[in-house]
Amino acid sequence: MTNKNDALKQAEKLLTPLALPHIPQESSIEAVVDQWLHAIATDSKFYCNPNISCPEELKNSAVSHLKEHALYKTRETFYDDVFFQLPLKPVLNPKFRFIDLFAGIGGVRLGFQQNGGACVFSSEFDKHAQQTYKANHGEVPFGDITQVPASEIPDHDVLLAGFPCQPFSHAGLKLGVEDTRGTLFHDIANILTTKRPRFALLENVKGLISHDKGHTLKVILNTLTNIGYSCNIPKEVIEHGSTKEIQKLAKEMVLKSVDYGIPQNRQRIYIVLWRDGEIEKFGYPKPFEKITTVGDILEQDPDPKLTISDKLWAGHQRRKAQNKINGKGFGFGIVTAESPYTNTISARYYKDGSEVLIEQPGRNPRKLSPREAARLQGFPDEFELNPSKVQSYKQFGNSVTVDVINALAKQIAALL
Repeated sequence: MTNKNDALKQAEKLLTPLALPHIPQESSIEAVVDQWLHAIATDSKFYCNPNISCPEELKNSAVSHLKEHALYKTRETFYDDVFFQLPLKPVLNPKFRFIDLFAGIGGVRLGFQQNGGACVFSSEFDKHAQQTYKANHGEVPFGDITQVPASEIPDHDVLLAGFPCQPFSHAGLKLGVEDTRGTLFHDIANILTTKRPRFALLENVKGLISHDKGHTLKVILNTLTNIGYSCNIPKEVIEHGSTKEIQKLAKEMVLKSVDYGIPQNRQRIYIVLWRDGEIEKFGYPKPFEKITTVGDILEQDPDPKLTISDKLWAGHQRRKAQNKINGKGFGFGIVTAESPYTNTISARYYKDGSEVLIEQPGRNPRKLSPREAARLQGFPDEFELNPSKVQSYKQFGNSVTVDVINALAKQIAALL
């Protein structure tokens, strides 16, 4: 095949009519076609509506179509033709398979891909995040996960989800999965119940532990226990222990980015789950013996436009002084290249950059560049940024730290 760009376009065009009957609501034809291209290249299962087609028969039919048009010789050549331009290529011969829910720009995916896993299904509602995900991973994620029947999701070994923190009803803890209805966690629980992957990783803000005075975490863990999944908090504590006991043990699942080689004081809870009986206890990765400095992620010649204006700088200083008088915590975070780490970068960083400002001798401090924000979350320099700087800052502020995920993925992959 001489022109690989043409080959990819022809393959997409050929598969589109076959994919049309299989598009769930709030998802695109491109999501289905991209999933099929990846499934063919990585020897994984097709996403499809089983009421219309058998996944295996549909995949065989798709490959036959590609062969008839000289677009498929071997799986290896097809992989090369489809993914030759991708910044972050999938694994050709995966050791395990996973799904990527609430995928954002693919930080969780990247950490598991780096450990030999292949993504067989992804879902992300935000259109800008979908754009960045496609540019780097070669697939548009499916849209609203609530519109995707769990039974149609391809089989997988690991479920990955960085889900939103939502409150649950206080009606009681007797209904299990039904207690969570109306929340996005309900869809995670439903997929776990239906597909029964061996492991799962649920990522959330540290505040999940204290959210709604611990009730939210208790409902989540109780639900997971009822559907046959274990974590490092014993089931008897989840079922009969106090909220404080659960919260104390949950704090052991909180990991800091700075402990895994990235100079950012970001703390997140990582709930590792396994099917009952798979293992006794999960060994969370130990902190690295590495001294980090902010200079590790800084660019040599930053854009002068990143320097904040006199007006904004005066406003930061004024608010900090006023909040100190009022006993509030707002303050900007100035660091130097020698600082061991920064504050946590957030999705609102694009507004004023107050949480991470880089000191500049003789000038006002500056914001991080989008590339520096990417590095502060462990994304490699080949990662393609969103064309919009505002969206880039939002996306990295919302993302996971790839190096932390990589460390967790290494531990999970060793158990598969």
